[in-house]
Amino acid sequence: MGLPRTSIEQWAVLAAVVDRGGFAQAAEALRRSQSAVSYALSRLQEELGVSLMAIQGRKAVLTPLGETLLKRARPLLREFQTLEALSRSLKQGWEPQLTVTVDAAFPRPRLLAIVAELQRMCPQTQLQFSDAVLSGAEEAIIDGSADLVVTTRVPDGFLGEPLFNVSFVAVAAPGHSLFGLDRALTPDDLTREVQAVIRDSGTRHRRDEGWLGAERRCTVSSMEASLAVVQAGLAYAWLPEHLIEESLQRGLLRRLPLTLGGSRSVPLSLVLVRPEVAGPAARAAVECFQRHVPLIRDQMKNS
Repeated sequence: MGLPRTSIEQWAVLAAVVDRGGFAQAAEALRRSQSAVSYALSRLQEELGVSLMAIQGRKAVLTPLGETLLKRARPLLREFQTLEALSRSLKQGWEPQLTVTVDAAFPRPRLLAIVAELQRMCPQTQLQFSDAVLSGAEEAIIDGSADLVVTTRVPDGFLGEPLFNVSFVAVAAPGHSLFGLDRALTPDDLTREVQAVIRDSGTRHRRDEGWLGAERRCTVSSMEASLAVVQAGLAYAWLPEHLIEESLQRGLLRRLPLTLGGSRSVPLSLVLVRPEVAGPAARAAVECFQRHVPLIRDQMKNS
């Protein structure tokens, strides 16, 4: 068997062009010139003797053959990333940095408790925590930009451990006009009012989730911003029950009397992105999340 005629670098360039949406974006992500990106793709197609991309309008898209081949190449790309990560892990022992991406629906007080524990357990590791909304957590898993991810959806090819379900409740400020109807609310009632929605933090395959039937929306970037908008009487929204518990008790918010759909349950799962090369800090983080899950479940039951 001879040496491969194509390189993993060329396949990585092809994946970047597709994932980033164009040659210029891929060049920026790879920190290369656009001509270098174009040359790498040209050489790849020459070596294979097939066309991998075609121009549709002003955009380069995969040909059917290119789509099939890239799908087979992606696991190889992940294997090379894993191999390099394993090398770094074996060389360094404790990871110098641990990146954790957490869906914004995760209870913030409990997350802070987890961060505090990890700081004590692995003081030599720099911890980086970031919030994600909707597809943002999935992208962190697929891209490998995080070591540990809490997500509402586990992408194909990865394993996740179910943590708990978060209940989202439809609420508005007590003075909102919806309460003036003085009856059970229907979807038609909601369509005429402003709904607060949270912007997807993902960049490539953004998605909508929940009821989005309102003609007017107020889009914000975080759960806390959505809560502030709703409490100000500017909109209604579905918000995590653990986030609004105090506001409900103080009368700053009221549950909307919907005929159906006043609440929905969203599952959260924990994904160790590269388990085969996970270092001691990553394993400690997994154990920490697992240890706190029963506490969160009990707190939700008692709330």
